[in-house]
Amino acid sequence: MPTPQEEFLQFALESGVLTFGDFTTKSGRRTPYFFNAGRFDGGGALGRLGRFYAQAILRARAAGLVHFDMLFGPAYKGIALAAATAIGLAGEGLDVPFSYNRKEAKDHGEGGVLVGAPLRGRVLVIDDVITDGAAKREAVGIIRAAGAEPAGVVILLDRQERLGEEGGSARVSAVQAFEKATGTPVLALATLADLLALLRRSPGSVPGADLAAVEQYRLRYGVE
Repeated sequence: MPTPQEEFLQFALESGVLTFGDFTTKSGRRTPYFFNAGRFDGGGALGRLGRFYAQAILRARAAGLVHFDMLFGPAYKGIALAAATAIGLAGEGLDVPFSYNRKEAKDHGEGGVLVGAPLRGRVLVIDDVITDGAAKREAVGIIRAAGAEPAGVVILLDRQERLGEEGGSARVSAVQAFEKATGTPVLALATLADLLALLRRSPGSVPGADLAAVEQYRLRYGVE
């Protein structure tokens, strides 16, 4: 039986979100795989994605790993993801409010930078990935400025690779650095370790995937 993490990765593959080849990351690293959450671009895919988020959150909640009162989606990708997650949670019997921020404050109508439910209690941030952590640190700042408390951040994929240049002294990932700086835990629907487990379990079954290249990338840039 595939794990929930492997089921999500299979869904990402089917949706064209997870692809394999020769890519260059924002940091300039050449990587044998690429994850683009923007390819969850249909109503059916977004609905299914919301259920994956919801089920992962509920598993973490049942295990006592996360306690929350509402959701927050950082602009821009996080807006749709938080809405989909709220719908997914409602479908599982847990109806919680959500809100999101604008990049620029409005000076008319309701004004301000926040839209949706007021930020109160313990707030769970929903987004796709953590690259350098800046956007998620901003989200934590917004939540705390409103008098609420960040309960955690839920992302789709943790690449589990270290910050900084090759040969540098950094031995922590963007996720680890964010958790240390903010005291806010991060929950990922899947990790690079999960992806490797999937590729090893079914070698040759994923079109274009080069297991050796992914393993080498993990060896070169990975963190525990």
